[in-house]
Amino acid sequence: MERLKSYDTGKPTLYLVPTPIGNLEDMTYRAVRILQESDVIYAEDTRVTQKLLRHFQISKPMKVAHEHNQTIASQWILSDLQEGKNVALVSDAGMPLVSDPGAEVVSSIRRHGFPVVCLPGPSALLTGLVASGMKVHPFLFVGFLDAKKNKRIQSLEELQFRTETLVFYEAPHRIQELMDDLYQVFGSRSFAIARELTKTFEEILTGNLEEQPSLDGLKGEMVVIVSGYEQPQEEITNLSIVEQVDLFVKDGMSKTDAMKQVSLLTGIPKNTIYQEYLKQSK
Repeated sequence: MERLKSYDTGKPTLYLVPTPIGNLEDMTYRAVRILQESDVIYAEDTRVTQKLLRHFQISKPMKVAHEHNQTIASQWILSDLQEGKNVALVSDAGMPLVSDPGAEVVSSIRRHGFPVVCLPGPSALLTGLVASGMKVHPFLFVGFLDAKKNKRIQSLEELQFRTETLVFYEAPHRIQELMDDLYQVFGSRSFAIARELTKTFEEILTGNLEEQPSLDGLKGEMVVIVSGYEQPQEEITNLSIVEQVDLFVKDGMSKTDAMKQVSLLTGIPKNTIYQEYLKQSK
C-alpha cells in the first residue's frame, strides 16, 4: 500500500478541474483560481477550453490530452511536473475522467510520486440522477453504450438483472434507438431522461419504457436513468429451490446466475443450492 498526501507536499501537483456542463456560473472560485495559478493546462479540446478561459480572462499555455494520446500525454505531464510546473487537466464539460479520458494519466502520475488533486464540481451524472426523482442509492453508472446495436444489446443483457438504478449517457441522434433497446431487453421499467442540464432548455422526461415514447427532435447530451431489476419476491416465497431457480431461468438467466440470485434472495449458500438443485432435478 502506498500513501500520498494531496497537500503541503512541496511538490508540483496535477489538478483535475471540473468545468461547467452548461451554465458558466457553476464554475467554482477555487476552479478559476487553480486554472489561474497553473503553469500549463491540458484540455480534451483546446478550442472548447479556450472559450472557458477567455470568459474568465485566463491566459495559459495549453496542450491536448484526449483518449487517443493518453500515453504520450502522461509523459508530457510527467515532464512538466518534473520541471516544477503545476498542471491542470480539464475535460470539455463536467468532471474529468467520468466518461472521458484521463485514468491512465492519473495512474502514471501517482506512480511517480506526484500528488493528484481532484476538485469537486459539476457532473452531469449526479445532476441528472438526483433531478430524476428516482432511487439514487445504490446506482450503477454505465455511461455511453456501443453505437453498434448488437453490442449495445449484449451490454444491456449483461445488465438486465442488476438491481441498482442504472445511469447511461447518450447522444441525441441515438436516444430513440437506446430507448427501444432498453424496452426490448428490460421490459416494463421506470425511466427518466435529463437533457440540456443547467441550460435554459433543461428538461426532465419521465415515464415507463413500455410507453415507447417518440423522442425525435430532442437535442443536447442526455442522461438516461432506468430503475433496476426487481426480484419477484412474492412469487417465489412458497416455491422449492428448484422452482425458484427455474423461475429465474425462465426470465432469461443462465442456471449459474439463477442460483446466485436465489442465494442472494434466500441467504442459502450457493453450494447448498447447487447440490439441492442437482438432487431435486434428477
